[in-house]
Amino acid sequence: MHPLPHGAGRYAPSPSGPLHLGNLRTALIAWALATQSQRNFVIRVEDLDRVRPGAAATQLADLAALGITWNPPVMYQTERTDAYAAALAELRERNLVYECYCSRKEIQAASRAPHGAPGAYPGTCRNLDATQRATRRAALAAQGRRPALRLRAQVSSWTIWETICGVPAKAAGREFRGTVDDIVLRRGDGVIAYNLAVVIDDAAQQVDQVTRGDDLLTSAPRQSYLAALLNLPTPSYAHVPLVVNAAGARLAKRDGAVTLAELRACGWHLSDVISWCATSLGLPSVRTAAAFAECCTVAALRTAGGPHIFNAPAP
Repeated sequence: MHPLPHGAGRYAPSPSGPLHLGNLRTALIAWALATQSQRNFVIRVEDLDRVRPGAAATQLADLAALGITWNPPVMYQTERTDAYAAALAELRERNLVYECYCSRKEIQAASRAPHGAPGAYPGTCRNLDATQRATRRAALAAQGRRPALRLRAQVSSWTIWETICGVPAKAAGREFRGTVDDIVLRRGDGVIAYNLAVVIDDAAQQVDQVTRGDDLLTSAPRQSYLAALLNLPTPSYAHVPLVVNAAGARLAKRDGAVTLAELRACGWHLSDVISWCATSLGLPSVRTAAAFAECCTVAALRTAGGPHIFNAPAP
């Protein structure tokens, strides 16, 4: 892959189905912020899990239809397994990896315990001795399961440069400090975990600006810390408000006519989609991606707040 001269922003969908309006709006925002800052813009298909045949091609076609352009090639995570294995091997050599035998139910129960950080792994398997590990490993094997691999984190929190959601620190940006726990690096089924893959891939694509939904804000300190451990550059972050349904839940494909094809079937033009994305953020009712990129600034996104409700038209 040729080096990119100015860094890059990115959009990284999972090919589990067509993109819905919230996904499309985030892609437009990511492209706009990269364009304004004279960065390249790259696409990564995160296809390690939940893949629907043909979904990636549909997603790329929808992005192009809206007027979003990107620097080739498109990266596919399933072609990156050697890079993930090398990073995992490096961490193991530094004694920063350990086996975890916990079930999802056990982890959820532990994270709900008093004084535990919500959703954080409490380190149940971190300090087991050799005998305890052998016993737990054998018990999993009897169930046809393998242990996951976790990071032996050396800190409990980490600060990132977050341009939208963080605490104002300087005129140019903000800081956000969040929990760092012993994140999964490789799942029990052998699949590399999202947090490791995204760190390795962002570095490979020279991504120094990550724009994504604010539901992923708490993941950023974990990923930034992991990048620092691997001596990789740490990007700046822009976590943007979500699009939600009438009940206030994150917009999903089950909410009706929410994909580009469904909206067009309801009589929406591509320009109508872009206009809704713009006005939902308090921007002028622009009708092209280029015009969206001109007015969708960090300052406007901070003012917009969120989340934003979308009432899907009847299909």
